[in-house]
Formats: sequence, structure tokens, C-alpha cells
Amino acid sequence: MITRPLDLASKLRPEPRNFDVIFLVNGGLLVLFFMFFGSSSVLEPGLGVDFKLPELPGALANAVTTTSTISVKNSGQIFADGLLSMDQLREWLKIEVRKTKHPSLLVRMSAGVPVAVQNAIVSAARDAGFGSNIVLAAEEPVADGTRGR
Repeated sequence: MITRPLDLASKLRPEPRNFDVIFLVNGGLLVLFFMFFGSSSVLEPGLGVDFKLPELPGALANAVTTTSTISVKNSGQIFADGLLSMDQLREWLKIEVRKTKHPSLLVRMSAGVPVAVQNAIVSAARDAGFGSNIVLAAEEPVADGTRGR
């Protein structure tokens, strides 16, 4: 026939046997994996889309480069190298101070974080050795209503 001049279909390998059982076992193992190692180990929680920095005139003029960064949500969750409790944060800060000669810390707090949490974090950073090199992040207010850069 003109449509099959080289008869390539006869030179192909035969179709493989049916491996549907193996695919089902693989799917079951994946489901078990995510059940046993849920969001606390595999799917690390992160900052949501509702994270908004407070607005402060002159925020960009006072911007500096820092060596370490932490983020704090309204709920009091602290993120550095993952989700940390206040005791874990104190240990993390001590480790970060030892990494550089002149350590500085950027604290990104959502606009609704209570002042008590802010004070506890700043106190822990000072006790760890950051001294006065602690910067609280803020956004520059924009007149036309758009945010950020």
C-alpha cells in the first residue's frame, strides 16, 4: 500500500505486558508516605498570601542589608529555617550570631503581630548577641493605593 511503504509496524517490538498492579502499588505507597510524613515533615508550612508588612513613611530610606532574617505571622508563628518555637528561636539566634563577624537581623512581622511577641523576639535577639543591629521590616506607603515595588 502507498500509506505503509516500509512496513514499519512489523519491525516494532511487541507491546509490553499489562503492569497495572505495579502502578497501583506505587500510588498506594505514595499515599502512605504523605499520610505518615504529613505537613510537619514533608510539606513545610510557609508564609501565606495574607502576610502584609506594616506601612511606615521613610521605610526605604532606612533600609539596610542584614545577615539573618526571620518572619513572624499574626498567629505568632516564627519562620527562620522552618517553623520555630520561641525556645528554638533563641537557639537559632545564638547559632546565627556565631556565623558572621558583624551579625544583623531583619525581623519581618506581619502588620497584626502583638507588641508582646515583637518585644520577646527583639529581647531574644539582643540576648543572643545582635545588640542594636536588629531591623524591623516595613513598607513605604504609596499614595495611589498600590503596594510595594
